[in-house]
Formats: sequence, C-alpha cells, structure tokens
Amino acid sequence: MLTHRRWKSLDRADLDWLRAKHHFAVSAGGNPAHAALGPLIVWNDDEIAVGGGFPMHGHRDMEIITYVRQGLLGHRDTLGSEGAIHAGDVQVMSAGTGIRHAEFNRGEVPLKLYQIWLLPREAGGKPAWDTKPFPKDDRSGRFVVLASGFAGDEGALAIRADARVLGALLKAGERVRYELSPARRAYLVVASGRIAVNGEFVGPLDGVAITQVGTAQISALEDSELVMVDAG
Repeated sequence: MLTHRRWKSLDRADLDWLRAKHHFAVSAGGNPAHAALGPLIVWNDDEIAVGGGFPMHGHRDMEIITYVRQGLLGHRDTLGSEGAIHAGDVQVMSAGTGIRHAEFNRGEVPLKLYQIWLLPREAGGKPAWDTKPFPKDDRSGRFVVLASGFAGDEGALAIRADARVLGALLKAGERVRYELSPARRAYLVVASGRIAVNGEFVGPLDGVAITQVGTAQISALEDSELVMVDAG
C-alpha cells in the first residue's frame, strides 16, 4: 500500500530564519494522517536563512540524521565535536543519555536539509556524533545505504535504530527496485524531480509511506534525487 503525503498537505512552520515542512506531525494539532511509521517519528524539510540556526539545545534517547541538500551546515555539541557539513554529506547523532548541540547556517546561501528522527532500540547509551561525505556519483542509478542500525552495511554511518537511511540519484528513464518484506515499512521523499512508485506518481518534495509491499518499483520521470528510510 502506498500512502501519499503531498507537499501541500504537510504541516509547516515559518519563522524569521526558518521555513519548515513536517512530513510527520510534530504536535497534537498536526495532521492526524501523518503519524509515525515504526521507529520513524520526525522528517522535517528545513530551510535555514543565512546567519540563522538552532541555538544550543538538548536531546536524549533519539537517533537524529541530517541530510544536507544545499549549503553548509555548522555543528557544535557538548561532546566537543565541531563540523562543517556540505551538500551531499550526512550527519548522525545518537543522543543517548543526553547531548546538547547547536546547528546553524555557515554558508552564504539558504541552507536546505532533511532532519530525520528515529527511536533507538534501547534507551540510554553514550552520546555520539559523526559525519561523512557521500559522493553523488556513487548513488547514480541505485540506492546507497547512508546510515544504518544493522551490521553488514559497510560504509554507512552507524545508528542505534532498527532502520536504514538510503539515497539514490536517478536519471530520467532509469528504474530501480527496492525489496521490502511485507512486514517492513519505508518512507520515500523526492528531494528533486518526479518519479512513479509501483505506477503511482510522486512529485517534487512529496513523501510516500510504503507498507505491506514486497517490492517498490521506482521509475524516474525526470532526473531525480531520492531519500528513503527503511523503517523496520
């Protein structure tokens, strides 16, 4: 079953420095149709103005993955970690028993990113942070695992959740298959372009929940950038 979450249907937040769309409801007043999908509870599409950002704040017992689409993300946390994360890079943070961090636009253009929150397998644990570039050429015509909570996904950033975060770049006319057992769930977002999933149209910036499906057949109707969470 495919359940579409079209761009226009997403909850939104507008501040002086932040424009955000929420694929999953983040408050009691949010779209009730946009509930969590297994361990996947947040997927925000954020645009942060030049000079803007989230001041130092805290999290615990959460796996937070940041996928930078445009610009330069600055990171600072109470572990002493500092990073500059470029478009195409991915950042992961395991909040564990507690971590405080700040995220901000370090570039000269609006910063566009996806922030994805996953519930961990277990509460607690030592907080951790990591980042890694993922060259887009490596994702051409196929899904590449960017972050994973499973052993054997070599090259992926480690997270502590029963999930994988994947990315793909498809040229117009290309197709890719993703195998899912009917018991697993996935959420796919079109970062750019237009695609069809099992024959159903998915437009730019739209999301689609994929459940009770053995195979997702994805066809690019134009050059497209895809991000997906296989959510267990």
